[in-house]
Amino acid sequence: MAAVITCDVAIVGGGLSGCLFALALAERRPELRLRLVEAGERLGGNHLWSFFDRDIAPPHRWLVEPLVVHAWRGYDVAFRGLTRHVAMPYRAITSERIDEVVRRRLPEGTVLTGRKALAASPTTVILGGGEKIEAGGVIDCRGAGDLIALKLGWQKFLGRELVLEAPHGLERPMIMDATVEQIDGYRFVYALPLASDRVFVEDTYYSDRRPVDRQVLARRIDDYARAKGWTIASVAREEAGSLPVVIGGDFGAYWRSGGNKVAKGGVRAGLFHPTTSYSLPDAVRAAALVAGAADLSGEGLHALLHDHARKAWRMRRFYRLLGAMLFRAAEPRERWRLLERFYGLDEALIARFYAGQSSLWDKARVLAGRPPVPLGRALAAIRGVR
Repeated sequence: MAAVITCDVAIVGGGLSGCLFALALAERRPELRLRLVEAGERLGGNHLWSFFDRDIAPPHRWLVEPLVVHAWRGYDVAFRGLTRHVAMPYRAITSERIDEVVRRRLPEGTVLTGRKALAASPTTVILGGGEKIEAGGVIDCRGAGDLIALKLGWQKFLGRELVLEAPHGLERPMIMDATVEQIDGYRFVYALPLASDRVFVEDTYYSDRRPVDRQVLARRIDDYARAKGWTIASVAREEAGSLPVVIGGDFGAYWRSGGNKVAKGGVRAGLFHPTTSYSLPDAVRAAALVAGAADLSGEGLHALLHDHARKAWRMRRFYRLLGAMLFRAAEPRERWRLLERFYGLDEALIARFYAGQSSLWDKARVLAGRPPVPLGRALAAIRGVR
């Protein structure tokens, strides 16, 4: 007979979103019996997540503060015609810290790693090996649903943590160095100083194509390091991915593709910034929302998270419009011009943009004036989103 595990809430997927749901519920609702299911042996995968201080509302900062490994008082950007320091605090979280904190804070037996979920319903999770979880409610956080329901560009990247033979000299993160050769769409290099002789360097592209050529991007990272005068002693860690940049699509179809009537979180719920692909701020908001909910049944969780994600989709039409401008109106090698113009705007506007909280004035300011793309193509892109 198959083993049956019972609990109040089962969270499927031990990535960023699933772990934040588990931490929030464990802190705010300690009476609940939780299960966090992850196919891998470690929670959080192999990632480094960064975010701006303004991305997280003050009432929610308790949830992320224990996870922060690195913090800086500001960051830099560089374009062909603009170099700027932005005095906006910036922070980073690692997979290793998430795994450590979640295992320490959750009761023994809550975390089930090395368990692949074969299927999930509003109240049941079927695991490989014959195990079954019966829960009051299930939240599915196993990554993206069927992306064919969305109109997309891609933000693809290869990141490497470099151990250097001598100090790198960076005082703060360079989150967007677009002075590099423009290849395969809008390209920039991202550099995070982790220690005096360690730097995480990521080669990133806003591209029409999803595949990541690791070997080519690794060579470009080596070239970038060489141009900076850095000698690489070793590579401590590497990660790669292709994140969706949403231009349009059918939210309802996308939600159903991840499991009809099943509560969802993270990218599976469509909860990520359409332009930047950032998912951490949304994951924090959703976790705080669920931790304060009265009804944690399968039906109640589905209604709560579906309505939350649908509202976010409706409110983010502006960001999908900007994605359309970037991918449909700008020539690939000229996409950097839109970002250079954006980074010439007010710091507070930039902060609200990344947090997904742009005001009507912000939107008007971003779109004001002649766009740095062909006018006819800009208008066609706008019509396409509408």
